[in-house]
Amino acid sequence: MTDERAGVVPFRPDQLAGFRIGVTSDRRSADLIDAFERRGASVLHAPTVRMERAEDDAPVIADTQRIIAEKPDVLLATTSYGMRRWFEVADSAGLGEELQRTLAASTILVRGPKARGAVRAAGLDDAGMSDEETTSSLVTKVLAAFTEATTVAVQQHGQSDETQLERLRAAGHRVLTVAPYSWTVADDTDERATRLVEAIAARQLDCVTFTSAPAVDGLFTAALARGRYDEVIDALSHDVVAATVGPVTSAPLIATGIVPLQPDRYRMGALIRLVCEHLEARLTRRVTTRHGEIELRGSLAVVAGTPVRLTPASVSLFRALLSANGAVVSRRQLSVALGEECDEHAMEVSLSRLRQSLGRPGLVATVVKRGYRLDV
Repeated sequence: MTDERAGVVPFRPDQLAGFRIGVTSDRRSADLIDAFERRGASVLHAPTVRMERAEDDAPVIADTQRIIAEKPDVLLATTSYGMRRWFEVADSAGLGEELQRTLAASTILVRGPKARGAVRAAGLDDAGMSDEETTSSLVTKVLAAFTEATTVAVQQHGQSDETQLERLRAAGHRVLTVAPYSWTVADDTDERATRLVEAIAARQLDCVTFTSAPAVDGLFTAALARGRYDEVIDALSHDVVAATVGPVTSAPLIATGIVPLQPDRYRMGALIRLVCEHLEARLTRRVTTRHGEIELRGSLAVVAGTPVRLTPASVSLFRALLSANGAVVSRRQLSVALGEECDEHAMEVSLSRLRQSLGRPGLVATVVKRGYRLDV
């Protein structure tokens, strides 16, 4: 069975049952959310960055007029949305036909297939695509193909990539830019961003997905504003999986020491497939006990075939006990699993609730003066 909108991904309605996934994207978030929820996951959607049209199109119109007047030799088209938005503004200003004629006489290079689709939708043809679907590799292609000074127009994608623009200038190229839209991060009062930051810091999510580098930066900014940055970094480094659509998106995570999941093909469908496979294969924990087979899938425990939904505190305790595989886990270790500020009395209350939820007397055994263990 396939997921028509997100790409070809094996489908089972229980594949992600019990897992909790955070989605940080704004545009196309519905595809991700639908794909995960149809497979049984619980999704927390909190856009950490948004693409916004400028309140005033005057700068875009001025840049368009300049590009028309200077007739660039090369156009670098970086995003589908940016190209579409550019032509919308140009058309509304009566510049659409002039812009199309100008760009038709240029050599158009595209960053990826989506940008190529937007170029062709505008009635234009491109002369090639970057090798790695990144702005860096697109600029490298220009530098290799155009060794003499040329005029290069760059459709920017939300933020100005000064590093790549400077590479073009350093090679002697004249650079023109147009920014049809911008990125804005969630502000300090955004409740969804607050819930996402708190859920990551508390290890209440199993995975967080990112489809753009600004979305990663937006999460970090939100975490800093709420005083939870170190906790979020630690969680994403150890317990909460960060999954990205490609290397550009992964870069700010890697810079902080976080190793993200990243598909070989930089596509939404490939990201969905990778998240499904990883959570099911790597984050499903199984232990054979005297009370039957025990499985933990995110917040869902399966005890001898019976599914049981657990609270976040119960998940933390049960995960620690499962990881020990029958060895004794001290009261102090279990308290730490619940959070550094949790005392042993609060831990014992949470453990009592875990035992009640599991409904199997003796499954979590008390070892006098030492701690607790699973009865394997």
